[in-house]
Amino acid sequence: MVSYGMAFQQSIRTSSRSYHLPIYQGNKGMDISRRGRILLSVSSSSSIQQFHQNKKKMNHNNNRKSPFSTRTYYFPLYSSDPSSSSSAITPAVTVPTNDNNDDSDTKTTSNSNQKNESILSVLWRFSRPHTIIGSALAIPALHFLAAPSYMAALSTKSFVSMGYAMIPALLMNLYITGLNQITDVDIDKINKPDLPLAAGHLTMRNAIVTTVLSLILSLVLGMSHPTLSTEGLNVALIMSAVLGTCYSLPPIRLKRFPFWAAFCIVAVRGAVINAGFFAHAKVAAAAAAFSVPSTSAVFSSSFPSSSMVWQCLTTNPACYLSSLYFALFGVVIALMKDVPDVKGDHLSNVRTLSVRLGPQRVYRWMHRFLTAMLEGVGLAFFRGAVIAVGSNPGLVCGRTAVGLCSILAGVSVQRKATPVDPENPKQVYDFYMHLWKLFYLSYLVLPLAR
Repeated sequence: MVSYGMAFQQSIRTSSRSYHLPIYQGNKGMDISRRGRILLSVSSSSSIQQFHQNKKKMNHNNNRKSPFSTRTYYFPLYSSDPSSSSSAITPAVTVPTNDNNDDSDTKTTSNSNQKNESILSVLWRFSRPHTIIGSALAIPALHFLAAPSYMAALSTKSFVSMGYAMIPALLMNLYITGLNQITDVDIDKINKPDLPLAAGHLTMRNAIVTTVLSLILSLVLGMSHPTLSTEGLNVALIMSAVLGTCYSLPPIRLKRFPFWAAFCIVAVRGAVINAGFFAHAKVAAAAAAFSVPSTSAVFSSSFPSSSMVWQCLTTNPACYLSSLYFALFGVVIALMKDVPDVKGDHLSNVRTLSVRLGPQRVYRWMHRFLTAMLEGVGLAFFRGAVIAVGSNPGLVCGRTAVGLCSILAGVSVQRKATPVDPENPKQVYDFYMHLWKLFYLSYLVLPLAR
């Protein structure tokens, strides 16, 4: 190993003259013997002073890297021929750095950053934040939609109901996304190598413990409170756990089959979440309106003979229309998620729709369908605003706002989708994340959809 400031002698023959080259290394720890042949670019100098100037310059820039991954060495070149007119020659040696040193430095930096990353940051990435945000927005939005008035939604009991449902719902979300990463770790090493488990930032043992604890705490918290626990909340949690497990866990693993994978997504994102939390919010709204302390009393008086969730889903237009909208939106997001994952899914024999039909076809169908759906919803709300003119100014404003947001969302889908190459995973993933932003927007304006 040649260390900085050291030199070794190497002989070359140029123009029938023999030279001895004490080569000063410009980067610490470089093993010249592993570089192969050294190519020299030699230029004359009139004195050794030029060499020392070059050496100082080298010392000043010894940490800079060439854009062509090379290193430059400066050394005096003394002639063994007494008749030589030049006492010293200062050549510059450029050595390609096709070795593992730079990769090792990069890996060392990456490992250092990994060690410095807090466990909370790793768990946050493990939770798949874009799905967490969607669930967190759904609960207050559905409480406002289910309330008979905005004042009822702003009551203390309504906020308590939101908070109580939020914690187990987010834990259940963590269970579903965590289980999916545990069962798909080999696929994710190809499709999503930056995920904590696939990248090695989280051990398999810790991932399993986190996922199982999330499931247990979610169910216990959702069912344990004597008054805040409702049928709607329990249905949302239990059905999400069952369908999420069937979707990912072998031997069932419904994600292998396009129809059943779509069914799970429609059920969870549509009926389970929206109808379940809508029914939960209905209880809170009724308790706030009539000052009833027990949710069971509200349930028995409002829905004496059948399931509260089923009643909301089949008889309440706000519930079944919002469930239908988010179910269809959820299908688009789920199928679009598979488009950039074709390579890993194909190698793992996961026959998604993108693997079966090709990413171009699925991408084209989904973005066109979502554009048409958003623009259709926008036109429907504009029509509803016209119908309400003269009777309820607040309703006119709310419906107009929802219609405008929906039309603009449809335009943005078409604009973002046009330049995307379905064969480019990064471009498709960026578009996929744009769809999640529109999904959040839908929940933000949902309280106005009356």
